[in-house]
Amino acid sequence: PDCWEDTGEDETLPEETVPEYVPPPVPEPVEPTPPPVINWPAPPKGAYAKLRPNGRTATAPKSAPKPIKAMIRAANSITKKPYKWGGGHGRWYDKGYDCSGATSFVLRAGGYLTYPLVSGGLAKWGAQGAGNWVRIYANKNHVFMVIAGLRFDTSAYGAGGGKGPRWRASVRPTGGFKLRHPAGL
Repeated sequence: PDCWEDTGEDETLPEETVPEYVPPPVPEPVEPTPPPVINWPAPPKGAYAKLRPNGRTATAPKSAPKPIKAMIRAANSITKKPYKWGGGHGRWYDKGYDCSGATSFVLRAGGYLTYPLVSGGLAKWGAQGAGNWVRIYANKNHVFMVIAGLRFDTSAYGAGGGKGPRWRASVRPTGGFKLRHPAGL
Protein backbone atom coordinates (compact mmCIF):
# COMPACT_ATOMS: atom_id res chain seq x y z
CA PRO A 1 0.00 0.00 0.00
CA ASP A 2 1.02 3.52 -0.75
CA CYS A 3 -0.20 4.93 2.52
CA TRP A 4 -0.25 3.86 6.10
CA GLU A 5 -3.42 2.14 7.12
CA ASP A 6 -4.53 1.83 10.75
CA THR A 7 -5.47 -1.82 11.28
CA GLY A 8 -6.22 -1.31 14.94
CA GLU A 9 -3.46 -3.70 15.92
CA ASP A 10 -0.60 -2.55 18.05
CA GLU A 11 2.61 -2.96 16.24
CA THR A 12 5.77 -3.18 18.16
CA LEU A 13 8.47 -1.26 16.45
CA PRO A 14 12.05 -2.28 16.99
CA GLU A 15 13.90 -0.08 19.44
CA GLU A 16 16.17 2.32 17.71
CA THR A 17 19.58 2.79 19.12
CA VAL A 18 20.42 6.44 19.46
CA PRO A 19 24.13 7.10 19.30
CA GLU A 20 25.59 8.75 22.34
CA TYR A 21 26.25 12.47 21.85
CA VAL A 22 29.92 13.19 21.56
CA PRO A 23 30.79 16.88 21.60
CA PRO A 24 33.15 18.10 18.90
CA PRO A 25 36.77 18.42 19.98
CA VAL A 26 37.73 21.74 21.47
CA PRO A 27 40.40 23.38 19.34
CA GLU A 28 43.71 24.19 20.94
CA PRO A 29 44.05 27.87 21.83
CA VAL A 30 45.78 29.80 19.08
CA GLU A 31 48.34 32.41 19.94
CA PRO A 32 47.51 35.75 18.33
CA THR A 33 49.61 36.59 15.31
CA PRO A 34 52.27 39.11 16.26
CA PRO A 35 52.13 42.43 14.43
CA PRO A 36 54.15 42.54 11.24
CA VAL A 37 57.76 43.56 11.53
CA ILE A 38 58.50 46.92 9.97
CA ASN A 39 61.49 46.45 7.71
CA TRP A 40 61.94 50.00 6.44
CA PRO A 41 65.19 51.60 7.50
CA ALA A 42 64.87 53.10 10.96
CA PRO A 43 64.16 56.80 11.41
CA PRO A 44 66.54 58.76 13.68
CA LYS A 45 67.03 57.09 17.06
CA GLY A 46 64.61 54.32 16.01
CA ALA A 47 61.68 56.71 16.40
CA TYR A 48 59.03 54.69 14.59
CA ALA A 49 55.45 55.79 14.11
CA LYS A 50 53.06 53.17 15.46
CA LEU A 51 49.95 51.81 13.81
CA ARG A 52 47.06 52.21 16.26
CA PRO A 53 44.86 49.22 17.16
CA ASN A 54 42.14 50.51 14.80
CA GLY A 55 44.52 49.70 11.94
CA ARG A 56 43.71 52.99 10.23
CA THR A 57 45.59 55.69 12.06
CA ALA A 58 49.13 56.14 13.31
CA THR A 59 50.77 57.74 16.32
CA ALA A 60 53.79 59.93 15.73
CA PRO A 61 56.91 59.30 17.79
CA LYS A 62 57.35 61.86 20.59
CA SER A 63 60.79 62.78 19.29
CA ALA A 64 59.52 63.53 15.76
CA PRO A 65 59.91 67.07 14.41
CA LYS A 66 56.74 69.20 14.14
CA PRO A 67 56.40 68.73 10.35
CA ILE A 68 56.40 64.93 10.82
CA LYS A 69 53.70 65.13 13.48
CA ALA A 70 51.64 67.41 11.23
CA MET A 71 52.02 65.03 8.27
CA ILE A 72 50.95 62.01 10.34
CA ARG A 73 47.90 63.93 11.63
CA ALA A 74 47.01 64.90 8.05
CA ALA A 75 47.39 61.33 6.81
CA ASN A 76 45.21 60.10 9.69
CA SER A 77 42.49 62.57 8.70
CA ILE A 78 42.00 60.97 5.26
CA THR A 79 42.36 57.25 6.03
CA LYS A 80 38.60 56.71 5.86
CA LYS A 81 38.40 58.26 2.40
CA PRO A 82 38.07 55.98 -0.62
CA TYR A 83 40.38 55.83 -3.58
CA LYS A 84 39.24 58.35 -6.19
CA TRP A 85 41.18 58.90 -9.40
CA GLY A 86 42.15 62.59 -9.47
CA GLY A 87 41.07 63.01 -5.85
CA GLY A 88 42.97 65.67 -3.95
CA HIS A 89 43.99 67.54 -7.09
CA GLY A 90 41.04 69.90 -7.59
CA ARG A 91 40.78 70.70 -3.89
CA TRP A 92 42.76 69.81 -0.78
CA TYR A 93 39.76 68.43 1.12
CA ASP A 94 38.12 65.96 -1.23
CA LYS A 95 35.66 63.05 -1.07
CA GLY A 96 38.45 60.63 -2.01
CA TYR A 97 42.13 60.66 -2.94
CA ASP A 98 44.38 59.06 -5.47
CA CYS A 99 48.00 58.23 -4.65
CA SER A 100 49.50 61.58 -5.61
CA GLY A 101 46.59 63.57 -4.15
CA ALA A 102 47.03 61.81 -0.79
CA THR A 103 50.82 62.26 -0.82
CA SER A 104 50.48 65.92 -1.79
CA PHE A 105 47.90 66.47 0.99
CA VAL A 106 50.31 65.03 3.56
CA LEU A 107 53.31 67.02 2.27
CA ARG A 108 51.22 70.22 2.32
CA ALA A 109 50.43 69.65 6.01
CA GLY A 110 54.17 69.52 6.71
CA GLY A 111 54.63 72.84 4.90
CA TYR A 112 56.33 71.37 1.81
CA LEU A 113 53.78 71.90 -0.99
CA THR A 114 51.44 74.70 -1.98
CA TYR A 115 49.71 72.78 -4.79
CA PRO A 116 49.23 69.07 -5.54
CA LEU A 117 51.63 67.18 -7.80
CA VAL A 118 51.00 64.07 -9.90
CA SER A 119 53.07 60.96 -9.20
CA GLY A 120 55.50 61.71 -12.07
CA GLY A 121 56.03 65.20 -10.64
CA LEU A 122 56.70 63.75 -7.19
CA ALA A 123 59.36 61.49 -8.77
CA LYS A 124 61.31 64.70 -9.51
CA TRP A 125 60.31 66.72 -6.43
CA GLY A 126 62.39 67.36 -3.32
CA ALA A 127 65.83 65.96 -2.65
CA GLN A 128 67.17 62.73 -4.15
CA GLY A 129 67.56 59.63 -2.07
CA ALA A 130 66.30 58.56 1.31
CA GLY A 131 65.41 61.06 3.97
CA ASN A 132 65.77 60.36 7.66
CA TRP A 133 62.08 60.80 8.45
CA VAL A 134 60.30 60.72 5.08
CA ARG A 135 60.86 58.61 1.99
CA ILE A 136 58.77 59.14 -1.12
CA TYR A 137 58.72 56.34 -3.69
CA ALA A 138 57.38 57.67 -7.00
CA ASN A 139 57.21 56.87 -10.68
CA LYS A 140 54.90 58.01 -13.48
CA ASN A 141 52.16 55.56 -12.39
CA HIS A 142 52.18 55.50 -8.59
CA VAL A 143 53.55 57.13 -5.46
CA PHE A 144 53.61 56.13 -1.80
CA MET A 145 55.53 57.39 1.19
CA VAL A 146 57.13 56.11 4.36
CA ILE A 147 56.92 58.46 7.34
CA ALA A 148 58.81 57.55 10.52
CA GLY A 149 59.10 53.96 9.29
CA LEU A 150 55.39 53.43 8.49
CA ARG A 151 54.10 53.20 4.90
CA PHE A 152 51.26 55.47 3.75
CA ASP A 153 49.82 54.18 0.48
CA THR A 154 46.58 54.14 -1.52
CA SER A 155 47.13 50.75 -3.13
CA ALA A 156 45.74 47.55 -1.68
CA TYR A 157 49.24 46.05 -1.66
CA GLY A 158 50.04 44.37 1.65
CA ALA A 159 48.26 44.17 4.97
CA GLY A 160 45.52 46.58 5.92
CA GLY A 161 42.93 45.85 3.25
CA GLY A 162 41.12 48.10 0.86
CA LYS A 163 42.17 50.76 -1.57
CA GLY A 164 42.43 54.38 -0.58
CA PRO A 165 44.75 56.28 1.74
CA ARG A 166 45.90 53.83 4.43
CA TRP A 167 48.82 53.18 6.75
CA ARG A 168 50.50 49.87 6.15
CA ALA A 169 52.94 48.15 8.51
CA SER A 170 54.18 45.91 5.70
CA VAL A 171 56.83 46.74 3.14
CA ARG A 172 56.32 46.57 -0.60
CA PRO A 173 58.67 46.27 -3.55
CA THR A 174 60.31 49.55 -4.51
CA GLY A 175 61.87 48.56 -7.84
CA GLY A 176 61.07 51.07 -10.58
CA PHE A 177 60.41 53.90 -8.10
CA LYS A 178 62.53 57.03 -7.64
CA LEU A 179 63.40 57.67 -4.02
CA ARG A 180 62.90 61.30 -2.89
CA HIS A 181 62.43 63.19 0.37
CA PRO A 182 61.63 66.68 1.62
CA ALA A 183 64.85 68.62 2.13
CA GLY A 184 65.87 68.46 5.77
CA LEU A 185 63.75 65.46 6.64
